Amino acid sequence: MPTTDVWSRIELHQGDITKLSVDAIVNAANSALAPGGGVCGAIFRAAGVEQLAAACRKLGGCNTGDAKITPGFNLPAHHVIHTVGPVYGGGSRGEPEQLASCYRRTLEVAVENGLRTVAFPAISTGIFGYPFEPATEIALRTIAEFLGTHDALERVVLVFFGAGDFASAQAIGARLREMK
Repeated sequence: MPTTDVWSRIELHQGDITKLSVDAIVNAANSALAPGGGVCGAIFRAAGVEQLAAACRKLGGCNTGDAKITPGFNLPAHHVIHTVGPVYGGGSRGEPEQLASCYRRTLEVAVENGLRTVAFPAISTGIFGYPFEPATEIALRTIAEFLGTHDALERVVLVFFGAGDFASAQAIGARLREMK
């Protein structure tokens, strides 16, 4: 596990991801990068559906585990990084690796674009059905491992809308920080 210094750059936050002033927020996207429901729909509405949809159409879709970037338009965030998480099918079809790839590729895109702060929702835990606790552990481990080898990112925020998810994520984070 990375050092505790890495963990000081990871923040858990309860609230609305579309309100955060960071370099980029992450969209839990569909492979067409089209407006959707849940977090995806909220991001499109806050950014300006027509503008963000037009920018996404130019990207030609996105594969599961990959990430692509657009401007943030009307959001406080300057950019949106779109990543497509796996649809959960029990965990034996490569879903853990695909989910980890979402976080890793998003952070790579952020670094490639000179970004310093990124905020993630809980990728794949909504309509894609990934169980919350294992998904959150994958997210935190992957982010911590990435930050352990990349100093360019100053802060990575995981945003949870509900109080229950936020509390669960705090417990998972505390457990992982204690592991050496």
